[in-house]
Amino acid sequence: MRIGVIGGGAWGTALAQVAASGGDPVQIWAREHDVVASINREHQNRLFLPDIMLSPAITATDSLADLSNCDALLIVAPAQHLRKVLNDTPVDARALVLCAKGIENGTAALMSEIAQSVHPRASVAVLSGPSFAAEVARGLPTAVTLACADKSVGRALAERLVRPHFRPYVSDDVVGAEIGGAVKNVLAIACGVVAGAKLGENARAALIARGFAEMVRYGVARGGSAETLSGLSGLGDLVLTCSSVASRNFSLGMGLGRGESAESLLSDRASVAEGAFTAPVLAISAKQLGVAMPVVDAVCALLSGESKVDAVIAELMSRPLTSER
Repeated sequence: MRIGVIGGGAWGTALAQVAASGGDPVQIWAREHDVVASINREHQNRLFLPDIMLSPAITATDSLADLSNCDALLIVAPAQHLRKVLNDTPVDARALVLCAKGIENGTAALMSEIAQSVHPRASVAVLSGPSFAAEVARGLPTAVTLACADKSVGRALAERLVRPHFRPYVSDDVVGAEIGGAVKNVLAIACGVVAGAKLGENARAALIARGFAEMVRYGVARGGSAETLSGLSGLGDLVLTCSSVASRNFSLGMGLGRGESAESLLSDRASVAEGAFTAPVLAISAKQLGVAMPVVDAVCALLSGESKVDAVIAELMSRPLTSER
């Protein structure tokens, strides 16, 4: 199976490293000319994944047409740019593996819904789970969910990507896998706020648990399975990104917790904190579905500048008493 990767950031490069680690050639498309040159000349992505030597089986291009002979494409473009990238991608009924985590602003569409609307003949899969790019690229043990409605395609993709250090678990719950990845980004911002404001580990643990409850409520309302959300692409990814400064969303939240503005924090970033873009559309979608997501609402208030940390915490702690569900 010939693999192409669309997206030359840290995660796209790490996935190319996985796919090429058996010696099979992998081509990666990057928008940045410096990234293409660095990968082809030095076998490194100095801009997004420095200090990691890449397999010589990886080549880079800045032309999407060069990926037209691939059997499967790993799409690692940021969620808010996915539709445009897919519109520009030459696809003829091949497998599309969506690796970005988010919900489209303005439409509340999941990444799989976008892919199916743009390329209705393609087999759509989702790869999600607790996976920091640098650790994957270095060959540290990682397990992920690979969800595809077509189980035979999902199995074939898993067999192509599995490595001694990289283990995909196959699922047919595409929606559940996507919801986990999208919602955990927003919850990671909230946990970063707790860390930045020095509110303690009790608060962080409570936030992870209550945030997970919100994730499950929303995921089930959109047709996902609670079992999927309890797995790698939901709870597993949530625990990782809510516990480490290596998470872009967690570090964004830390800045908010220290009193910095979202505008200044986001303008200083070379990489995307998807949770900042997902939070507003997630809050609107949840209200339309009648799903209560107070933690997500709190993150929206902080990102928009409508509320300060102390006010948000006071509001969450003073909500009416209820049973834990």
